[in-house]
Amino acid sequence: MTVMTATVSLREMALWDGVAGSGHRLLVDGPAEAGGSNAGFRPMELMLLGLGCCMGFDMVLILRRMRKEVTAYEIHLTGQRNDEPPSVYTEVSLEHVITGRGISKESVERALELAEGKYCSASAMFSKTAKLTNTYRIEHVQ
Repeated sequence: MTVMTATVSLREMALWDGVAGSGHRLLVDGPAEAGGSNAGFRPMELMLLGLGCCMGFDMVLILRRMRKEVTAYEIHLTGQRNDEPPSVYTEVSLEHVITGRGISKESVERALELAEGKYCSASAMFSKTAKLTNTYRIEHVQ
C-alpha cells in the first residue's frame, strides 16, 4: 500500500499553507465573503485540477506507449457542484485537446477507456459522485 502525506496550516483568516510529502507547497484561500483574500486556490478547484492532471498524465503515458507522438496536451474541465452541502461535484466534463503526429481516433478512445476505467485514481474517486464526460479533439502537426 502506498502512503502519501500532506500538512495544511492556517496562516490567517481563511488562508492555508499546504505542504505535500514531496515538499511542494501551495496556498489555499477562500473568497472575501468567506473571510479569505483570494490569495490562493480554492480546495474544490484543486480537486478539479487534480482530476485533470491525473487524466492527462495517464493519457499521455498510454498514448506514448502506443508509440503516438504527443507534442502538446490540454484538458479543459468544467465541473457542476451541488448547491447544498456537501457541495460535491455531480458532473464534470473534460475536453481533451491532443496535439501530435500519428494520433488516431481509435488510439485516443482506447487511451480514454484505459485512463478512466483502470488507471486514473482521481477519475475513480470522482465517479463515485459525478458523471464524467470526456470529449476530445485531435490536432495533427506536420
